[in-house]
Amino acid sequence: MKNATSKVLTFMGSIAALAFMLILFDSCQREMNGENIRDRITESEVLRAQKAWGVSLTGIGVAYENGGDYEEAARRHIEKFYGFDDGKVLFKPTQAQEKPFRTTFEGALSYFIGGNQAYPEDTGFALNRWTNVRWENAGIINEDGNMALAMGNYYFKDQNGEEIKTEYTMCFIKDAEGDLKIIAHKSALPFQG
Repeated sequence: MKNATSKVLTFMGSIAALAFMLILFDSCQREMNGENIRDRITESEVLRAQKAWGVSLTGIGVAYENGGDYEEAARRHIEKFYGFDDGKVLFKPTQAQEKPFRTTFEGALSYFIGGNQAYPEDTGFALNRWTNVRWENAGIINEDGNMALAMGNYYFKDQNGEEIKTEYTMCFIKDAEGDLKIIAHKSALPFQG
């Protein structure tokens, strides 16, 4: 009986060692292919980034209302959440018609705070003094690991407690510091048919 038990334990140990080697091999192969496990984006990271984005956006309006440096707050918001420093960003804000596609930092900044003559339609979306942003995700896809897509509705609450429903799609990547950055952001009001 002891001999049979010993053989089973040896066999189980061999299986465990083989499984460990396969996991290690897979990890090494991903590293060689440029996919670092730490670069994988989780759903919880996307949820945290969305919540932080909303808090930061409302902070711009607070700074504006209190006579603070709202432009600096908006610049920090864009630097923190958008990947302009890492490459291209495709940003299609909700209330932009004449120049609906913003591919530069200055174009995004203008949408959030206005005042840029190159974008005369911008009145400063973030200056509306939103009190809260609530997210309702239809889904988050992160199958490739180092990129995540999120789509759904987000609701902007004004000072009167009224919510404005807006539809969004966002694509996130992870930068060298491990922070999520938006590289594509499309926002639109729901279809009125």
